[in-house]
Amino acid sequence: MIRYEHPLNERIRTLMRLEDLFQRAQFFLAQTGAPAHHAALTVLFEITDVAARADLKTDLLQELERQKQLLGPLRSNPAIETRVLDSLLSDIDRASAALLAQTGKAGVHLRDNEWLMTIKQRTAIPGGVCEFDLPGYHYWLNGEPAARQNDLKGWIEPFQPIFGGLAIVLRLLRDNGRATRQTAYRGVFQLMLTTSKVAQLLRLTVPLDLPCVPEISANKYALNIRFIGVTGMDRGTVYDHDVDFELAFCNL
Repeated sequence: MIRYEHPLNERIRTLMRLEDLFQRAQFFLAQTGAPAHHAALTVLFEITDVAARADLKTDLLQELERQKQLLGPLRSNPAIETRVLDSLLSDIDRASAALLAQTGKAGVHLRDNEWLMTIKQRTAIPGGVCEFDLPGYHYWLNGEPAARQNDLKGWIEPFQPIFGGLAIVLRLLRDNGRATRQTAYRGVFQLMLTTSKVAQLLRLTVPLDLPCVPEISANKYALNIRFIGVTGMDRGTVYDHDVDFELAFCNL
């Protein structure tokens, strides 16, 4: 099976973009080759741009506090496993404390580094980081892998409070949805939305071998999904077969 997620507001869209970027940065950081570390650094520049929203930290703190207020009273519910709930509340407390301890805008430590900003400017130019353009960067890339990893870890570390906070928010969002079986007849599915269907995230699950992908559009009134072919004669057109899939509406 393969799952497609579609955020329904800009706030969740930003969190999911940052989640993807953090995961890629950690993957490339774990490698030892210079090309992987170059990729990790370019991803860090992307994180800096996406995380530059002035209200990101405030949004995360407010959402974590709201979830804490919602989850706290569940301790008295006999159907709730207290150990799991207490662990989640502790995670929220740690994430909130880390965010509160963070000073300044996210990524300011990179923006204040003239050497890194020079590299960032050159990455916007195709082939702009060649050794003859940035000999200092070429020297860094040819240094000891462990030294590069230490530098990258130091540049990633200040972003960790944001990643810790958004990871909890997105986990709670994804867990708060129930999947239902649906069918897109001849590749098309439409659903009128009611107040009970208001969501912040849609999750679609389909068989991995299905030669099509969902194209989703939604507003507060209706949801439209078209499955578009990705192979052969169907490429780029509506998949002319019935598609069974799972659909979950997720909300915080």
